[in-house]
Amino acid sequence: MLALLSTFSWQELLHHKWRNAAAVVAVMLGVALAFSVQLINASALTEFSQAVRSVNGQPDLELRAVRGGFDEAVYARVANHPQVALASPVLEFSTYAVAPGGQRVALRVVGVDALVVAALAPALMPVPSAGAERLALLAPGAVFLNAAARQSLPGDRLQLQSGLQLLDARVAGSISAGGAALAVMDIGAAQDLFGRLGQLSRIDIRLQAGADRAAFISALQLPPGITATEPGDDAQRVSNLSRAYRVNLTVLALVALFTGAFLVFSVLSLSVAKRAQQFALLGVLGLTGRERLRLVLWESALLGTVGSAAGIALGTALAALALRVLGGDLGGGYFSGVAPALQWNAGAAAVYGLLGVAAALVGGWWPARAAQKLPPAQTLKGLGAPPAGGTPYRLSLLLVAASGLLALTPPVAGIALGAYLSVGLLLVGGISALPWLIALLYDRIAPHVSRRLLPLLAVERARRVRGSAAVAVSGVVASLSLAVALTVMVASFRDSVTHWLDVVLPADLYVRTAGSTAASDTVFFSPAFVQALAQLPGVARLSTLRVSSLLLDANQPAVALITRDLQDPAGSLPLVGSALPVPAGHVAIYVSEPMVDLYGARPGTVFSQLSRSFEAFPLDGRASPAMNSGAPKASPRFYVAGVWRDYARQFGAIAMDRRDFEALTGDRRVNDLALWRTPGAGDAQLQQAVRALAQAQSGSGELIEFASSGQIRATSLRIFDRSFAVTYWLQAVAIAIGLFGVAASFSAQVLARRKEFGLLAHLGLTRRQILTLVAGEGAAWTLAGALAGLGLGLAVSLVLVHVVNPQSFHWTMDLALPWARLLGLCAAVMLAGTVTAWLAGRAAAGKDAVLAVKEDW
Repeated sequence: MLALLSTFSWQELLHHKWRNAAAVVAVMLGVALAFSVQLINASALTEFSQAVRSVNGQPDLELRAVRGGFDEAVYARVANHPQVALASPVLEFSTYAVAPGGQRVALRVVGVDALVVAALAPALMPVPSAGAERLALLAPGAVFLNAAARQSLPGDRLQLQSGLQLLDARVAGSISAGGAALAVMDIGAAQDLFGRLGQLSRIDIRLQAGADRAAFISALQLPPGITATEPGDDAQRVSNLSRAYRVNLTVLALVALFTGAFLVFSVLSLSVAKRAQQFALLGVLGLTGRERLRLVLWESALLGTVGSAAGIALGTALAALALRVLGGDLGGGYFSGVAPALQWNAGAAAVYGLLGVAAALVGGWWPARAAQKLPPAQTLKGLGAPPAGGTPYRLSLLLVAASGLLALTPPVAGIALGAYLSVGLLLVGGISALPWLIALLYDRIAPHVSRRLLPLLAVERARRVRGSAAVAVSGVVASLSLAVALTVMVASFRDSVTHWLDVVLPADLYVRTAGSTAASDTVFFSPAFVQALAQLPGVARLSTLRVSSLLLDANQPAVALITRDLQDPAGSLPLVGSALPVPAGHVAIYVSEPMVDLYGARPGTVFSQLSRSFEAFPLDGRASPAMNSGAPKASPRFYVAGVWRDYARQFGAIAMDRRDFEALTGDRRVNDLALWRTPGAGDAQLQQAVRALAQAQSGSGELIEFASSGQIRATSLRIFDRSFAVTYWLQAVAIAIGLFGVAASFSAQVLARRKEFGLLAHLGLTRRQILTLVAGEGAAWTLAGALAGLGLGLAVSLVLVHVVNPQSFHWTMDLALPWARLLGLCAAVMLAGTVTAWLAGRAAAGKDAVLAVKEDW
């Protein structure tokens, strides 16, 4: 076998190096895309975990506030507990820093006790600058920056934002913690500077040797507003929530490898057809059919090995470039701000390399079977192989039925594993049913073309050799079905996002000063500013929005608690279904779709997790609860009155009426403002008036940001289109590979049918008529492929829209079918397939075809 590979096979590879190079490139691209996505995600996750460990340190236990902060009196009780060896109080929050040049940078501020932080989180230990005072660690307004903050905020002075005020601070040194921009202060100085006296965010605890964690937590009897977490929970939460996103990216990248298998199939099919007589001669000389099969499989494995090796190298280079240019975030928002170094993994490289070889072997299996089944005597006479029979459609129906059952299975560890298998079985079942579908289609068309010679010949050939036709268009069917499915999914998602934006952006102008939920407790509008703004000329109506974070479950990221005016929930929120009446004595809440999946907050139930969170918050009787809410003054009961769509927050959000929230917490701060203009008022004049008001109250009018509903909508849709631009390139690559498969199949059949075309020429058909016949066959075959691809694509899109997206990202969307785009896609494929067949058949009308008939004389 090795001798045949080094002579027979090697000469073929060298003689048609460009064609074989195309197969190698297809495998290489598939492996490179998948492996680069793996490297980027793994590197980003590793860097993020290291940054979390450097900031959080290595305590045995962390006590965290469910929302905002908790009373520092808890610290004394914890620190004096006999099972506690060391306790470190921490106050952390997010804000914005303004450099002397006016640049505004998102900054995380951590207040620590310098006397104990070194033992638990040495990366947070402040290091004073050279020549600094001995007590610089405790100086008011002194901050210590990490490398990322130092790079963004040069100089020794900066200002930190609190509300709409800018607080002066000076850079007194540095810290070694990595990750995004971070500043460390003395905890007392941070509490005093930001008006948070007596508040903590968390307590890091190191237990005595042999202490039982569960017993210790139980003995503490923590109040409802505090939860105990493991030190690695932050990284684990992001890993768990980003797993579905990372898996979807990898599956999308593997589509290129899937289509690459079809290109290997097409190249080897053409190669086997051109060497049919050589294989037949080897058979006559003693090479068995099984040995011929092994020879072709070794050839495909060689193509796959070269392609995989090149793909691993290219994937490494792509990952390094992406990490350098884009950082670690591929669009999901999980690792924004992380700039990781490349983490190369030999195990992952081996797995993706083997996937590339496996794809090549799968693509080479059918050509290898064709070489095995060649009849030596008949092939040596140039008569070709007998027509392939059809595939029983019952097996196809069984595969499709199994696909439907798998689509109903729940996700596994947050991954839509059953849905992915469902899509695979659906494609295999649909493609295996192609001979039956072709016969079903052309049995009905044949009577209508019985009196027209060339259409009759094209249709009859499709009917009689439907197995060959199915093999020829299988690549087109696979690629077109994936293109149709992705087109429908993206169109459905975009249409749903557009309708969602219509509901959530009803106002004329939006005003904010914080760009993220993380800074909502530090950067806000005061009640006095909101009240004064409502009186400005040009303001017809004003609506407020407050966003805060709630850590309901230590194993999940924090959810967003949104408080706004909800007198009309159906008009204010994009509800899924109708709002339920709220029983007396309950507070109405409306949860986003992820809350139903992740926390079981179903409509018509009391959400006790939120009730426990609010038990610790002080009540304030200055605000009255909303009508029909019946908000109690202790232990409130929250009733899930409806579910709404929220495409901005994958981790979950809870919407509550503003008056209920203020009555429960006394918190009247506001993060976003929605303004409706009076008739005749302009945006420019209104923006100027708002800035002037902020300047008059706090001297910081430049901290205000404005956006119209049209600007927000256009920006959101532009980001959406940019995020899904890769799918259009993927569709183009898949269809191009499928059309190359059509060309290779037609070329192979033309070589096998030279005598047939020569006989037609002897019977009087002109060169133009033979080309028309070949083009007609191409049109007939690609018509069947386009119809099958369209049907399969629509079926796959149903799985993607109604199963994969809800199971992976916990939100739903309405199915939208862009018929004009889909029909245009099918028409383009048919036209390209016809032209491809015509180009492949030009050799059939030459002199060689005429002279080939002499071989039988």
